Amino acid sequence: MNHHLQDYQSPSVSRLRADLALALRAAAHHGLSEGVCNHFSVELPDASGRFLLNPQGLLWSEIGADDIVLVDGHGSVLAGRHPVESTAMFIHAAVHRICRQACVLHTHMPYATALTLTQARALDTTLSQNAMRFHGRLAIDARYNGLALDASEGERIAHAMQNAEVAFLGNHGVVVCGQRMDYAYDDLYYLERACMAQVLAQSTGMPLVPVAPDVAALVAQQSISERLQGALFFEALRRTL
Repeated sequence: MNHHLQDYQSPSVSRLRADLALALRAAAHHGLSEGVCNHFSVELPDASGRFLLNPQGLLWSEIGADDIVLVDGHGSVLAGRHPVESTAMFIHAAVHRICRQACVLHTHMPYATALTLTQARALDTTLSQNAMRFHGRLAIDARYNGLALDASEGERIAHAMQNAEVAFLGNHGVVVCGQRMDYAYDDLYYLERACMAQVLAQSTGMPLVPVAPDVAALVAQQSISERLQGALFFEALRRTL
């Protein structure tokens, strides 16, 4: 047995695979997936540059821990029974390496993607309470270059993120990062809820009423201090999904 397979089957990595599969199934349950496209990844905590990724060709709703693939930063499959998609490698490898984030969640979830099509390109973090949790945590990459089919495009996206945990990619989708999968998934879920509220409010045609930026900044700090809710949410999803 090679050492990559040994690591893949170790208790700590098995737990990461289970968490990654759970996040993918939860995203499908919450309507955040799109066909068999888009990807979630989590880095192994050994500074080896290897990370776990969902495979090519499976619906997120059907993915289990044994479907998760272990890859290196060059796109080579080290362990797992499925191939991976090239665009996943280019974006995720670059964000892991350049932004130093353990978890990288990339989706085209509908309401967040809708806001990337607007002139503002992103969520207004002074509107809903859910939006305020992201105040000061967003980056915008307004430059759309087509599909990320080479390493340079993935690196360009990673540099445009400027170490932000949430990035809106113009005409494309979003990237949400975190050091723990439960926290990252909590942010992804509430980001889409915040974007949905803004799109619905804007659709009324009535003027919107933002709060002052200092209030939004306060709510962002309060939300970070309530991270236990995110952990509890993830465990509730583990029980029910």
